[in-house]
Amino acid sequence: MDGTGDADGGEGSWAGEHRFGREAPFTLGVEEELFLVDPVDGAQTNASAAVLERLGAVRGTVERELHACQVELITDLCHDAGEAATALRGLRRAVVGTGAGILGAGTHPAALEGAAEITDKARYERIHELLGDAVATPVGGLHVHVGMPDPETAVRVFNGLRRHLPLLQALGANTPYRHGRDTGLASAREITTRGWPRSGVPRALRDFDDFAELSARLVRAADVPDYTWFWWKLRPHPRLGTVEIRALDAQASLDDLAALVALVHCLARHLAEAEPARGAGGRGEPSPPAELLDEGTFRAARYGVRARLPDAEGRLVPFDALLAQVLREIAGDARELGCDAALDSLPALVARGGGAGRQRSIHAIGGMGALLRELATLTARG
Repeated sequence: MDGTGDADGGEGSWAGEHRFGREAPFTLGVEEELFLVDPVDGAQTNASAAVLERLGAVRGTVERELHACQVELITDLCHDAGEAATALRGLRRAVVGTGAGILGAGTHPAALEGAAEITDKARYERIHELLGDAVATPVGGLHVHVGMPDPETAVRVFNGLRRHLPLLQALGANTPYRHGRDTGLASAREITTRGWPRSGVPRALRDFDDFAELSARLVRAADVPDYTWFWWKLRPHPRLGTVEIRALDAQASLDDLAALVALVHCLARHLAEAEPARGAGGRGEPSPPAELLDEGTFRAARYGVRARLPDAEGRLVPFDALLAQVLREIAGDARELGCDAALDSLPALVARGGGAGRQRSIHAIGGMGALLRELATLTARG
């Protein structure tokens, strides 16, 4: 539920001050929220304190999460998706080395609601106090940070990425099962997080001052410390100097993860060079209204890579056609960023129905027990 750099801080700790441009543009940081499970049967365990106590030195960071049944793995600064996947493989192995099992999915497929304990930390206790049973079911996300050279570019990329959220969410959908049953969805994580405040798709921004003013008002209205308590699917992150995508489900396969990260990376670079979008103070492609994006993200969660998704005019377009168009647009960026190899995994991901399709195929053969064991094995192996 958290993200890198989400330490408690006051509303004024970033206003007028940011880290955009402190690093080379388009560097990456990737975070994944994984479930801790019994290494034999894949059952959810509230073991984060024990895991961190046993964990040795690592390259990157392993942190507690809102729920004691999860840990968050955070890369150091990376330059491409392959490097990020390699870093996460090392962190996964380190966690497994403590004796824990790990499982990558948007929710644990079989754990019952309310079985997860809240982590003993002031921030998390406050979240639980504010949200109550809205956070009774833990969720696992994949968060991708892309470094921005300046605030203006960050806003341009933020506005441009809004229209791609349904496509990205459909590709990352990896949550067909929740509370031991097939939900009929590709991503039950999406339906779970719709019960949280400040969790949807924010409106397009005019400029960075608009973000600062909106954040200040929302911080006051929500009675929260700062903008890191906004669990939007997409947000500028001035404290880290990035734009952050938070719409993707956690993944078991690191090949799938690398493909998703590469697509976000290439889109961000492509949009940074594009003209500003209409509706955000400039020309170019319009930034869709929140109502269309709300419909698009639901359809992505419902049908995954088999979805038809609305374009800027509200016309439903097959997922495959949208993906093919995006891949054509970012081909040059993929070459420049060295993302070609990671993107080559996308056809196989789509052909199997995404992560949700893989889970259903395993379950159809061996039931829930086989699914939990296979997900834990795949996540540990990477």
